[in-house]
Amino acid sequence: MHVIALSEATTQMLDLVGGKAAGLGELIRRGERVPEGFCVTTEAHRLGVIPTAEVVAAYERLGAGPVAVRSSATAEDLPDASFAGQQDTVLNVTGTAELIAAIETCWDSLHSDRATTYRDARQIDHQTVRMAVVVQRMITPTAAGVLFTANPLTGRRDEMAVDAAAGLGTTVVEGATTVDHYVLDGAAIVDHYVDGVPRDDTGCLTSAHLAELRATGERLQAHFGSPQDVEWAIDADDVLWLLQSRPITSLFPLPPRTGEPLPRVYLEFGHVQGMLQPVTPMGMSTLRTQIAAMLAALGVRVDIVDIGGRLYGDLSDLARDRSSRKRLVKLLAVDFGPRAQAVMQHVLADPRFAPTSGGARRGRAQGAASLRTAGRAVVGILRALARPEAARIRMFEAIEQMRVRSAAPADLRTAADRLRFVQAQDSDDSADAIMWPIVAGMLAAALPTALLKGVAGPDEIHTVLGGMPHNVTIEMDLALWRLAQGAGDHRQLLLDTPPAELAARHLRGTLPNIGMTTFLDVYGHRGVAEVDLGVPRWAEDPTPVFAAVANYLRVTDPRQGPDQRFQRAAATAEASLTALVARARRRRPVRGRIAGFLLRRARSLAGLREAGKFAGLYPLRETRRQLLLIGADLHGSGLLDQPDDIMFLTLDEVHAAVHQGVDPRGAVTARRAVHRRELRRRTVPVALLSDGTDVETVLPARPAGDGTLAGVGASAGRVTGPARVVHDPGTAHIEPGDVLVAATTDPGWTPLFLTAAALVTETGAIMAHGPTVAREYGIPAVICVPDATRTISTGQLVTVDGGAGTITVH
Repeated sequence: MHVIALSEATTQMLDLVGGKAAGLGELIRRGERVPEGFCVTTEAHRLGVIPTAEVVAAYERLGAGPVAVRSSATAEDLPDASFAGQQDTVLNVTGTAELIAAIETCWDSLHSDRATTYRDARQIDHQTVRMAVVVQRMITPTAAGVLFTANPLTGRRDEMAVDAAAGLGTTVVEGATTVDHYVLDGAAIVDHYVDGVPRDDTGCLTSAHLAELRATGERLQAHFGSPQDVEWAIDADDVLWLLQSRPITSLFPLPPRTGEPLPRVYLEFGHVQGMLQPVTPMGMSTLRTQIAAMLAALGVRVDIVDIGGRLYGDLSDLARDRSSRKRLVKLLAVDFGPRAQAVMQHVLADPRFAPTSGGARRGRAQGAASLRTAGRAVVGILRALARPEAARIRMFEAIEQMRVRSAAPADLRTAADRLRFVQAQDSDDSADAIMWPIVAGMLAAALPTALLKGVAGPDEIHTVLGGMPHNVTIEMDLALWRLAQGAGDHRQLLLDTPPAELAARHLRGTLPNIGMTTFLDVYGHRGVAEVDLGVPRWAEDPTPVFAAVANYLRVTDPRQGPDQRFQRAAATAEASLTALVARARRRRPVRGRIAGFLLRRARSLAGLREAGKFAGLYPLRETRRQLLLIGADLHGSGLLDQPDDIMFLTLDEVHAAVHQGVDPRGAVTARRAVHRRELRRRTVPVALLSDGTDVETVLPARPAGDGTLAGVGASAGRVTGPARVVHDPGTAHIEPGDVLVAATTDPGWTPLFLTAAALVTETGAIMAHGPTVAREYGIPAVICVPDATRTISTGQLVTVDGGAGTITVH
């Protein structure tokens, strides 16, 4: 079948007619007004010969007048890949010769540089893609454009957006002319903008046109079940024609529906752990429980919600509680940072989040829980501040007990035995011994900034907090540095061999002994995104560790070695502390003494921040190991295609598979597809409202810069060097002196810090993992720089000023 009428194309024929033709055929069957046309199928493309006779016959049935010739690839207009503008369209084609040439142009565009790059970015196999071509009677429009049935700029699902211009719609999608931009809200009120400036007139569209577009958008969205990106044209007779309808692929998923009349607000929690990638379903099920329990221990009740595979906390009740809302913004400073504080200030000013009686009742319940926690907290914090060394000893004893207790008993034999073990994992009674010294250290590090206002700036205090001892992540990085320094005769092997190949050889036992086994015995339960149960640990896949070793081996100046950098940062911190305390006590005797005491305690305790997470990874490692063994059993019985498919199930679903033989493979396949799609997403909203609004998009715009990007200084110092934008630390090549630019970082990234000259991230808080480790190495860090990984390109020369919180792109 080489040529078929457009009205015969169906979504079941996607492999034959491509995404665009399938969508247009669906519109025709729904009774929508679509220009008549036909499709040259992928079968013709596979044969490589245009079926000229069939094409000419179909063209003559259209009247042989002007036509539009458009690509319709099999990987086009899909829910996660629109291919907008990636393949060619030829308009106003007249005559047989022009038509055949236009079809060839569309075929050739399948392998254009832009289409190939687009497929590469979405991991679409080039060999599996075929090109069909749509030929439609040409509409000569008086106005044309694009309708979005959800606002693509803010994410709001109760707004539609229309971009329109006089003449052909291609001028809109190509950005070739001034465009009228309309926002249609639920009450059909129209906001009209031109080049971002509000206008009182209706531009190239009348109110009747806009009403018809709204009604059309509502129909299409209801039919297709998701927000749509609709191309349209209005002809000289004022008739609206639909040229395309496809899913909007850029929208972040909606929060789950609650059925409540008032909106809810969700704050993204994953970046606190340096993780913006989606969490596997199994990881999500455990993390939601763990985070809720941790917050409950602090007297705070927050529901953890899965939105797009990311961890969001529902802060609606806290925002509407008269007591909680007063301190909510300040509480976000330590772990969430200024971007989260800015969006929450905006939310608290929204009348829809005004205090309510329901919020007050929930607030009183939380207040009671907080009072019960407060007594333990005060005792634990004061005890740690009074005797920090004893607190550290107790803490590391508790961590060692957790490591020992996390091991599974030797008598687990069956999948049912292993599942009972996993389900019986419970919170540890040593939590206080681990939690309160960490909280004490964080308070001791945070409070002096306010006490020393007017005496010392944040950058000076950051210097005092550099080179901090007792940090398990720093100790891990330095252990890896020592391993690299001892490579000796194996140096060239480690530099010249791809990290993945070195990892495979290590796991096979064919790699020379460089000390990697010893390192992984201690730190192999760690990894990037390590709080996700579904992610391999370094012991399973040490590729990132070998990549880090290669980066270390490129450091040839001994003074740039991490050990010496850490020692210099510690010495500078101690000297700065002595001078700062002396100055503060002269100018403000009481505050100076208190601040001096807290800063000294911070140097004893703040480095423990990483230890709590380090400890929690021990039971996580064992849980993962047992689940993979269960997965192997289910694979052997034909219920899973591979053992790690189990990470795309919940414990309840695993129970049903183990005990009832329920086949979960359909769920696994669907969830893996969603997970792969979300892995490609580069931006994750800081906060969402229940209508889909990305709160940060409605904040007042920052003034345009002059090549200087503004963020928050998190580690003092000023460095100029080439930028290195990194999305995957497992394959990162960092040269000494590079400025590391990343969306976010977690402890699995920190081996890269030993080579980098400075750190720039899009998210974070001053006391988060990345900035903490940066300070301890004495490298400048600027965090919360919006869109840093897209604004800055690898190789650009940049100056990072950790004191001023700026990045200058030269």
